[in-house]
Amino acid sequence: MENSFKSGFVALIGRPNVGKSTLINYIIGQKITITSDKSQTTRQRIQGIYTDEEAQIIFVDTPGIHKPKHQLGSFMVNVAEETLTETDLILFMINANEKIGPGDRFIINMLKRVKTPVFLIVNKVDLISEEDIFPIIEEYSSHHRFNEILPISSLEGNNVEKLMELIKNYLAEGPKYYDEDQITNHPEQFLIGELIREKVLNLTREEIPHSVAVHVDNIERRQNDTTYIQATIFTERPTQKGILIGKQGSMLKEVGKQARKDIAKLLGTKVYLDLWIKVERDWRNNKYKLNRFGFRYDDY
Repeated sequence: MENSFKSGFVALIGRPNVGKSTLINYIIGQKITITSDKSQTTRQRIQGIYTDEEAQIIFVDTPGIHKPKHQLGSFMVNVAEETLTETDLILFMINANEKIGPGDRFIINMLKRVKTPVFLIVNKVDLISEEDIFPIIEEYSSHHRFNEILPISSLEGNNVEKLMELIKNYLAEGPKYYDEDQITNHPEQFLIGELIREKVLNLTREEIPHSVAVHVDNIERRQNDTTYIQATIFTERPTQKGILIGKQGSMLKEVGKQARKDIAKLLGTKVYLDLWIKVERDWRNNKYKLNRFGFRYDDY
């Protein structure tokens, strides 16, 4: 008798910068969600779709749970909380080299209110010694009874294969929700905008990364195997615009150079990238502008 096909939705939740996006990219084998050492990198639910002969697993990467400081922050936390009630399995990811904090306890209290199975995923174990893992597991286990506990390294892939086996064990029989070759539910326009934003996150510091939004204005395929893309980087203050442009346009050129490389890999074509910077004052606290930038705040 042939094994039945399984499918389901798996949420990743945790504090900012614990490695949720890195894990999804590793599993999918391609960059579909951006990574950065800055907190709050992920702003919306991003679905990564893994399909093999046994199962289709739809991973939902949620924004990191944090105390909101503006309307955008509230949107991000609401998205993460809403996801918990809509998935078949929850992966609560923690950072192995950080002590349990108020943010972790807040998430655990959220998890106690749902009936969905929860795995505790201890990430970044490559940064600590093996004997240091057990006190971490003991501490978290005293706060909540997890269905499974697994130490991993999403960067190096340690124990990720074991994680996939455990996930399949918990999923029920189900259909293929997406085509076998589809790896995300987001359109090219969204992914391109995120890759541009990733470069801003990695090249700037202080308030700049969190004040930036990217809108892809135009994508045009041309006959010489080149994709022409025009995009606008929005920031909140003229001083931030100046920093993003840089001396003689140096910062904007570097953002464009790095983004072009990843976008070309994504699209499989040559890329001409035309970037503009505009000021949208206090856009993170404006519901109309949040909707305009694709955050659909009215849904939460």
